[in-house]
Amino acid sequence: MQVEPFTFNPFMTNCFLCHDQGEAVLIDASCDTEAECVEVMDVIKEHGLDLCHLLLTHAHVDHIFGCRFFEEQFGQRFKAHEAAVPFIERADEQATAFGVEVESPSVPTTLLAEGDTISFGDVTLEILHTPGHSPDSISFVHRPSRQAVTGDVLFQNSIGRTQGLPETSRTQLLNSITEKLLPLGDDFAIYSGHGPATTIGRERTQNPFVQEAIGK
Repeated sequence: MQVEPFTFNPFMTNCFLCHDQGEAVLIDASCDTEAECVEVMDVIKEHGLDLCHLLLTHAHVDHIFGCRFFEEQFGQRFKAHEAAVPFIERADEQATAFGVEVESPSVPTTLLAEGDTISFGDVTLEILHTPGHSPDSISFVHRPSRQAVTGDVLFQNSIGRTQGLPETSRTQLLNSITEKLLPLGDDFAIYSGHGPATTIGRERTQNPFVQEAIGK
């Protein structure tokens, strides 16, 4: 699985185009401007990709800026966890709270849960429910290539925010990390919602929040 990363919008939120054998998925359309949307479209066209699925790790406003654009371009809705629905329905309220504007995405009609899978090319992504930063947080895991797109759960040297946001839980977040992500293995590459890619091994040994959670 090839992962093409982008970083967009004032929140510096990552967007990922994952592709294999001419087919692709777009995870977290964080593009805030037309130019940012076009940047993703140019890569899709450059590789001649058939975009099979639009996916969300969670529906916080900084991850959904470009959703409506891609829904209209590809005639499909984003797939997300069922707990994302209230956040999408309140997208305007989220935007107002952060002093930004957003064109609200459509409410998902395909809901993803723990153990579901998403396929494209020769790739099958496994869904892990990884709440804490947000109740709808899910991670997309590809075990054969040892890669996962995890949204705002685990960052290089940090973890997802659990203060000042609705429906967060630090305990739940740390449980998601220790019970769902760390068991993937130290060689797993982690593509986070913000910041650079990292690995499970690096965060297990160097991330102070993970060290605290595992009692080291």
